[in-house]
Amino acid sequence: MSGYRLESSPNTVHWGFFDAGLEPVLKVASGDEVTIATISGDKPALPGPGYTVLPEHREVIETMRPGLPGHILTGPVHVEGAKPGHVLQVDILDVKPRQDWGFNYSAPLKGALPDDFDEVTHTIIAIDAERNVGRLPWGLELPLAPFFGVMGVAPPPAWGRVSTIQPRANGGNLDNKELVAGTTLFLPVFVEGALFSAGDGHGAQGDGEVCVTAIEMALEGRFRLTVREDMSLPLPRAETADHFITMAFNEDLDEAGREALRQMLDLITERTNRSRPEAYMLCSLAADLRVTQMVNGNKGIHVMLAKHLLDAG
Repeated sequence: MSGYRLESSPNTVHWGFFDAGLEPVLKVASGDEVTIATISGDKPALPGPGYTVLPEHREVIETMRPGLPGHILTGPVHVEGAKPGHVLQVDILDVKPRQDWGFNYSAPLKGALPDDFDEVTHTIIAIDAERNVGRLPWGLELPLAPFFGVMGVAPPPAWGRVSTIQPRANGGNLDNKELVAGTTLFLPVFVEGALFSAGDGHGAQGDGEVCVTAIEMALEGRFRLTVREDMSLPLPRAETADHFITMAFNEDLDEAGREALRQMLDLITERTNRSRPEAYMLCSLAADLRVTQMVNGNKGIHVMLAKHLLDAG
């Protein structure tokens, strides 16, 4: 196993899109660890005096423009041996802030209440990494639980270039606050090498992400990327130390919930000798369906089930 580091720069980021035709900026072997530095936000998001703006952040927003509306992602990383039909296992080993500020954005016609607000707002949130808190303008301090809003692989080539805004089968803008350090994400692979990218750093977020954004910020993540030839998935899944997580996305939140639940039934029946009706009953009694986000076009639901519940019987 080797360790690599991938910095964010105009040569290593792609802005606003996933595309199977993107050339990788790094190639690693299955099982290698890679530390990925990310940046977040266009020029209106930058803070005034008193905060540190990373030089590469300024360089990117001054020399590049989005290929589609969306996020600045670092990558893609080619993982040797990954082929369509495989699964990329992404062990999230560490996530930490890169700067002393984050921002929150909201605007008319966006978010969970698109018709309720008439002004665009950009709010700077001070980050105290040593104390692990973000300070809101009125003084309230929120504990940080950093994670990457966007982690994904290249989409199927037939899709062409797609925005990073909508989460899809290739992952992307999952905005799932459970995907912190110590969690493992599983992504279906659609192209050779998988082509993994990450960005859209979040310092803290509630389920729903209702005003469009979290505490958006530059993060650094350390990942172990492993090709799983023994798995096949239609949609992303994840595991924490204690829970299995299935996910689904749809413009209709009800449909997202139904599909995420079906995925959990699949997981239960794959891992146990429980029948599908028994798995359905177990989910009704013990699983939690959570609104991942309501704001990305394709809304998200994730289902969480405690792992120990599959150990008995």
